[in-house]
Amino acid sequence: MRAKKLPRNLWAVSLTSFLMDISSEMVLNLVPLFLANVLGVGGTVIGAIEGVAESVASLLRVLSGYLSDRLRRRKWLAVLGYGISTLSKPFFYLAGAWWHVALARWADRVGKGIRTAPRDALVADSIDPGNRGLAFGLHRAADTAGAFLGILGALLAVNFAQGASPALQAGTFRTIVLVSLVPAVLAVLSLALLAKEPNPKGSSQAPQLRFSGLGRPFFLFLGLVGIFELGNSADAFLALRAQTLGASVLSILGMLAVFNLVYSLVSTPAGALSDRIPRKTLIVAGWLFYALVYFGIGLAGESWQMWVIYGAYGVYYGIAYGTARALIADIVPVELRGTAYGAYATVVGLMAFPASLLAGILWDTLGPSAPFFFGGTLALLASLGLAMWRTKTTFRRST
Repeated sequence: MRAKKLPRNLWAVSLTSFLMDISSEMVLNLVPLFLANVLGVGGTVIGAIEGVAESVASLLRVLSGYLSDRLRRRKWLAVLGYGISTLSKPFFYLAGAWWHVALARWADRVGKGIRTAPRDALVADSIDPGNRGLAFGLHRAADTAGAFLGILGALLAVNFAQGASPALQAGTFRTIVLVSLVPAVLAVLSLALLAKEPNPKGSSQAPQLRFSGLGRPFFLFLGLVGIFELGNSADAFLALRAQTLGASVLSILGMLAVFNLVYSLVSTPAGALSDRIPRKTLIVAGWLFYALVYFGIGLAGESWQMWVIYGAYGVYYGIAYGTARALIADIVPVELRGTAYGAYATVVGLMAFPASLLAGILWDTLGPSAPFFFGGTLALLASLGLAMWRTKTTFRRST
């Protein structure tokens, strides 16, 4: 499908995600280092903060998705979510204790919880079925390109402010927070001004909140996602792991830049490939690759190895992340897409708290390698389950 034929909504959503990720990645990747290096917080507390950050808004995700189905409106719920995340940014600047950081982090995730399902449904409603994989892959590529630039911006700021100092300094973090406000505001404006409400075909009646309408294949898929996500602890632990191997703040930001560059480059071709082969095949491959990456993190003994691992981690995200969203549109009714995306995001979010808390406990009690061996093992189990998963229900030809 030629780029000029892609719908306006896809470009609007992609631009918004691009800008918001510039803002978010400048700040959020430094939060665990700010907690550890400036505020002296341990692994268990960091794990709890990161876990709650993903879980606190989980119910909002399914409710927001259902509400977008009920109202048959996607755009303004997504705008609201992006707006809340933008308003949370100044509170990182003001934070002087770990619980200040926690509240700001959680507010940011509330915004993400509100926007995620309506945004994904907006993309699915705006694209023809034969190009769903391409659409979600392109969206993820734009999102991750923004993350790449955001991390690069943070890297340059850290280099200018403190050089190769091994620990993050408070002044550096707060300066980066201020700069991040500009792309965040632009992200909200771009979605509000450029996107339009789609008019997908489907039931003209507002759906009732009956999860049974989503179908057994969808719930089996969610169960497998839950197993996988229980081992998928917050990426903050990757940064902390790199630091235990001797990596400086600059090196960690460089690793994150490599991750996002690879992720961005892989997403669009992987999404397009999923329109031609079974999406399940790509997701299984992605989960297996994730397991190898996590085992590699656990076995790493030198900081240079983390550069390779971060790049490989980007391959996993590029293969599986957007493809899973396209798969959901394939297996649920059109009129329940928002609810389905909300339920999916809720499972991912709910698992984030126990996953990160367990990772923090394993880190503090058994050592930095333990969380990654645990996560890799669960990824292998989930991959086996997904390989055996079958569905005869498909809505790929519904628009």
